[in-house]
Amino acid sequence: MVIKDANLEIIATRRSQYPTNGRPEFLLVGRSNVGKSSFINAILSRKNLAHTSSKPGKTQTLNFYGVNNKFYLIDVPGYGYAAVDKKTQSKFGMMIEEYLEKREELKRVFLIIDYRIKPTDDDLLMYNFLKYYNLPVTIIATKADKVSPSKKEKSLKTVLETLDLVVGDDLIVFSSETKLGVIEVLKKIEDLL
Repeated sequence: MVIKDANLEIIATRRSQYPTNGRPEFLLVGRSNVGKSSFINAILSRKNLAHTSSKPGKTQTLNFYGVNNKFYLIDVPGYGYAAVDKKTQSKFGMMIEEYLEKREELKRVFLIIDYRIKPTDDDLLMYNFLKYYNLPVTIIATKADKVSPSKKEKSLKTVLETLDLVVGDDLIVFSSETKLGVIEVLKKIEDLL
């Protein structure tokens, strides 16, 4: 798949603001500062379409990135960021849950985790939450360029054992720096379109 056109088309906080054109959607979830924006920029071959920040908790809305006038990548607020107050965290949770409940356009969820560390309790909670809704999930194990070759196999084993993926779910090892996994992700999206 060649990315010819990609723009932030819609910023939403509730269902009435979602796109109504019926295009397939791919949701990106992950902890704050895990690299969702870098993932978006790498996939779409853009430098700063999704704003990256060293300060976690920047995304506070559902951001619909229109791609090739064919589908949307949707970035949502990151989870597990302690500096965001409980009320705001709860609001983010309800916003994401409202999206997940009845969104027929949703084709797959990309759960982005940090390949360097064992999936956190929040990662596991999110994976189980997505399974509660029977949603197909691809784990994106990002920051792979920062894992030494001698530790890659151990990292992969740790991720797979911790998350215990159900049949039909899969994992892509990814690096926004080296572009490892970009072709696999685009192929997965293309196959689902």
